[in-house]
Amino acid sequence: MNSGHRSDDSGQPDADPADQWVLDPETGEFRLRPDAARRASEGRAGAARAGAARAGAPQAGVPRARPAGRAGASAAAAGGRSARRRGRVVRGRRLLTWAAGALGLVLAAGCGGALYVYRHLNRNISSVDVQVGDESERPRAGNAALNLLVIGTDSRVGLGRDYGDEGSTGHADTTLLFHISRDRSNATVLSIPRDLMVTVPDCRSGEKRIPGSARAMFNTSLGQEGRDPGCTWKTVEKLTGVRIDHFMMVNFEAVKSLSTAVGGVEVCAATAIDDPYSHLRMTAGRHVVQGEEALAFVRTRHAVGLGGDLTRIPLQQQFISSMIRKMKSSDTLTSPAKLWNLADAATKALTVDSAIDDVNRLKDLALDVSRVNTRNITFTTVPVLDDPTDSNRLVLKPGDAQQLFAMIAADRSLTETAPPASPTPSVSASEPPPVDADAVRVTVRNGTGTPGQAGRAVSLLRAKGFTLAVTGSNAEARSTGSVSYPAGQEDRAQAVAAALGLPATALRAGGRSAGVTVVLGADFVGAGTPSASPTGPPKDLQRVRADDTNVCASKFK
Repeated sequence: MNSGHRSDDSGQPDADPADQWVLDPETGEFRLRPDAARRASEGRAGAARAGAARAGAPQAGVPRARPAGRAGASAAAAGGRSARRRGRVVRGRRLLTWAAGALGLVLAAGCGGALYVYRHLNRNISSVDVQVGDESERPRAGNAALNLLVIGTDSRVGLGRDYGDEGSTGHADTTLLFHISRDRSNATVLSIPRDLMVTVPDCRSGEKRIPGSARAMFNTSLGQEGRDPGCTWKTVEKLTGVRIDHFMMVNFEAVKSLSTAVGGVEVCAATAIDDPYSHLRMTAGRHVVQGEEALAFVRTRHAVGLGGDLTRIPLQQQFISSMIRKMKSSDTLTSPAKLWNLADAATKALTVDSAIDDVNRLKDLALDVSRVNTRNITFTTVPVLDDPTDSNRLVLKPGDAQQLFAMIAADRSLTETAPPASPTPSVSASEPPPVDADAVRVTVRNGTGTPGQAGRAVSLLRAKGFTLAVTGSNAEARSTGSVSYPAGQEDRAQAVAAALGLPATALRAGGRSAGVTVVLGADFVGAGTPSASPTGPPKDLQRVRADDTNVCASKFK
């Protein structure tokens, strides 16, 4: 019968993993504590001596035991109590040692962060082997900035009837593009409205090929027709021109479990809220929410502001900011119980891409991201307008959306207090790379949605010496353009981009044709007009800073 009391080879009970392994702040790796290693060695030696004694063999260097007197027994008892007290103190210190280095991310939809502490938490983590397509279709790799796609799904699988749409596999209900700067001094968190009309590209989910759509709601990039997170990944890259490194996905249960694990999250309502859809009833003022109430807060939209998704997004940004502050507070860091609960809840809540599906990789990622100070984390939302053909849908705000995407792609900070990040070198229209233009084969495809743009671009290229430039078939409408090139022709692609005023972030290695292929996007503002990365954000951009404690629901109109 298993008593639940396990022993190692020395006959001693298994030690708590928190007492054995700690995170080395110098290397970022877990290691066995020296005193734990010594105890293990002594345990093995003791086992050998015990075995020798049972066999009747003499033990070198070990004196025969003498009966202990009353004083000796008292001292032993006192020593045992003292050792137990020391053990409790040491264990608490050990927990704080690794906790300080393992503080992780705060995720979407009010879904929180994670402390990746024990190796055995690996079994909690789910992963998806995403397929994001050919390199020639993807944005160019950045300059060591880190881009995480955080997806909050509204899946109701296994949740019964409590949340409506019983059994729904879920869509991309809440999506955040979490951009951490190259120098890790600042971060921009971009909310993408679920009702935004976008181009969803063709994608693959396992062995299944799923056709795309030239015009679809953004949230259908996940779940619809079996699309997996890789489809949302491709959609966001196509929409923003920002290359994504990893994704994380969480669901309704994550909001409840993570908010409870940290002991509640403080939120603020400027006016009373009574939403029969999300079941949130809240008086004006500050409240600490967790569990079902936390989920209701991040889901509510009908009784706040204008009652739409654009109203709900700032509530979620407020919640996540507060969660970040709570996780970094001493109240959480000094509570071993909270740390463990958070670690267990977070790893159970996450679904990630297969490249980061173990605790060590997630720990490295968490350490990297946790270096950003909360005052330098800025939340914002994609600039949008009402869809002129459907008042219940949204479209990109021309100019402003592309300006914001370009800032993120070029690693430009939205946080005024953060040190300015070094800009990504861009191609200047006035200083193209030296190439023999009349030997460069160029095909221009129109993905702007405006007829005639490819022809205008070809005319400009020929005027600048690219005599082999021709128009190709129209492409699906897209927000940002691309310049693809085969191996060995990067200098030619740079020259073409410069001639058209396209930024360096438009370059794509691995083109399939023999020459350079240009696909114009909505960011192509006119032949010969530079669209280099802006130095400042669009005017009147919605922003929430993670250290701002004065943000309240119902202020957003």
